[in-house]
Amino acid sequence: MSHFIHLEYTSGIVLLISVIIAIAWANSPFHEFYEHLWHINFSVGFDKFMLSHPLHIWINDGLMAIFFFVIGLELKREFMEGELSSLQKASLPMTAALGGMLVPAAIYFFINSGTDAGHGWGIPMATDIAFALALLSMASKRIPVSLKIFLSALAVADDLGAVLVIAFFYTDEINFVPLAIGAGFLILLMVGNRIGIRSTIFYLILGICVWIGFLLSGVHATIAGVLVAFTIPAVTRIDEQIYSSNLRKLSYDFEVDIPERGNLITPEQNKTIQKVKTLSMAAETPLQTIEHALHPWVAFGIMPLFALANAGIVIGADFFSSIANPVSIGVAAGLIIGKFSGILFFCWIMVKFRLSKLPEGANWKHIAGVALLAGIGFTMSLFISGLAFENPVFIDQAKYGILIASIFAGILGTIVLKNVGKSSSDPKINHLTKNNS
Repeated sequence: MSHFIHLEYTSGIVLLISVIIAIAWANSPFHEFYEHLWHINFSVGFDKFMLSHPLHIWINDGLMAIFFFVIGLELKREFMEGELSSLQKASLPMTAALGGMLVPAAIYFFINSGTDAGHGWGIPMATDIAFALALLSMASKRIPVSLKIFLSALAVADDLGAVLVIAFFYTDEINFVPLAIGAGFLILLMVGNRIGIRSTIFYLILGICVWIGFLLSGVHATIAGVLVAFTIPAVTRIDEQIYSSNLRKLSYDFEVDIPERGNLITPEQNKTIQKVKTLSMAAETPLQTIEHALHPWVAFGIMPLFALANAGIVIGADFFSSIANPVSIGVAAGLIIGKFSGILFFCWIMVKFRLSKLPEGANWKHIAGVALLAGIGFTMSLFISGLAFENPVFIDQAKYGILIASIFAGILGTIVLKNVGKSSSDPKINHLTKNNS
């Protein structure tokens, strides 16, 4: 988990740089090239089997499917042995995530009900885990690790909610023939998992087939990423004790064969090294191997590229007057007020009725800071805004709200957590807050 948190912290900084570059580029003398770049058409395939889309679509429907695939791997891992693996562990972050989705959606819908923009209620429901964890880590060195784990679990549960919202509410008309073909390949993946196939190539090829089927069916292709992720095997070929005992034996064999002179290893040592590699692969789950391999590519490649392609907001002289519209206000109010009140209230209900307890070492000020940081909804909110609206005016207005809310939520959350960090250094205050929690 510490490696995951460090990765999210670093990727959050890279993501922020990408957002700044996108906004600067869109408002520079080269803004026409910025707009033209994402509409360049790319074709993949041959003859009648040809997929032809602008670069923007390849990023949002193609590369983001990999992003959702990694989310699916994280969800499966968390449900099996992570922070969502038991009701006791999952109750507080999942309930907090539920409150952080329902209240923002209700606020947005209340402001925009009866208008053409009412369909955008899903935009303020999501939390950007990379930005939120980056700011949480920068806020104070005294932040309990349990609080970072709580925010991570909340964001993962939030992602699950966002995936379900996209699947059920932001899917266009369905073409059942390609959907059935995609579902058929998905079943083959499930069968492959069941009979013990562990080849990455097998899951890669059939996973692409599932993605193409969903893409052509009208069901958003990113859903395919999550579904394919849940078919990836999450069991090892050998258990820990067998791995440990065999590794000790191979280590002994390696030491016995150490040559008296020279730097080169012996042929016997080389064979031992190969056996260690084979043994280690058998002790790893394909799920964790693939997640570990893809996570840096998603964090430092796909997400920054998505931000670069989607965060190009034009800030003109009339920017502040242009944000006085129901969409921007609904999104901003949902992310700032809705996230904060929803997460805080649902956590309070769980603790008040002794259904759960606060993370170890954390108090209500910590939870308030996290609830504010959860209002940073950048990546997923931008993604959903592109699904919710076809009108480019509404999309721009949603981007305004997301940008403003993310800035305010980030600043307010960081200030709250910095103050908590300072107060927690006082042993008397620390003792009191511990007793109160």
